Amino acid sequence: MNILDFAINYPDEESCWKKFKEQRDQMGVTCRHCNCKEHYWLENKQTYECKRCRARQTLRSGTVMQHSNLPYRYWFVAMHLLTATKGSFSAAELQRQLGHKRYQPIWEMVNKLRDVMGKRDDEYTLEGAIELDDAFFSTEISLQERDKPLKRGRGSQKKTKVLVMAESKTVENPKPGKKPKKVRYLKMKVINDLKAGTITRNVKEHVESTADLTTDDSTSYTKLKEHVHSHTASVIPHEDLSNVLPWVHTAISNAKRQLLGVYYKIKPEYLQYYLNQFCYKFNRRYFGENQFERLLIAAVTYAPDFKSRIYNRNYCG
Repeated sequence: MNILDFAINYPDEESCWKKFKEQRDQMGVTCRHCNCKEHYWLENKQTYECKRCRARQTLRSGTVMQHSNLPYRYWFVAMHLLTATKGSFSAAELQRQLGHKRYQPIWEMVNKLRDVMGKRDDEYTLEGAIELDDAFFSTEISLQERDKPLKRGRGSQKKTKVLVMAESKTVENPKPGKKPKKVRYLKMKVINDLKAGTITRNVKEHVESTADLTTDDSTSYTKLKEHVHSHTASVIPHEDLSNVLPWVHTAISNAKRQLLGVYYKIKPEYLQYYLNQFCYKFNRRYFGENQFERLLIAAVTYAPDFKSRIYNRNYCG
């Protein structure tokens, strides 16, 4: 949906409210007390009432808008920008476009949407041929590490470890200059360390046991063969990376380029939200104008775990 169509379809607060309620009614409302799925809509109270136990809940309850007082149109504008643009945008820019005085609630709104993006993608696991590698993303030094001597290399406090998994498919007779594999889906997960146990736990959670893994010969991957159909680990010279692990490294490069180009000093504890957005949009790159509708479904379906925190706008995107 382009910006002109959005302005026509959602010109005011009422139109956004009606669409959100329509989507929630379609997805169904579940009582938080008795799990009943049948409700009345109390027009005078603007709430749902359970037919069994009479418990009530608001339209926002149990959705991405839970505990938020921001207008529905703010949320719709944010969802439109998140899905309509090929790249991304900062919360500071969204604040300017909305004309909102305070930065904090706009930043929280965007990160809650990124949170439910991740929840939606976590519903699915990767299968088939999987490329796997780890990467180091530049982030701000955490408060706990600021007083310690700065390390260099892989252990630097300025780097956050990320496990990257790409479901790929071999292309028969690829065109000259094209990659021999075609990527389907991505997952990027922030991890605390590169220990074999940490890597294995993430693979068990996000990859099907029938998958065929391809990695380098890192000792972090030694136990993976016990949890997948096959595991091919080999020493990969740098010049062969584009042939053996073509898409996982392309994804890493593209994600880093986007983060550096839009955001400023990402804190390590928030990096996962930005990666959620990158992977969610990549995995739905062929949805076209339907991306907005898909994100609206996620917004109605999931309540975010993201908690409100005081955050300096100088360090946020």
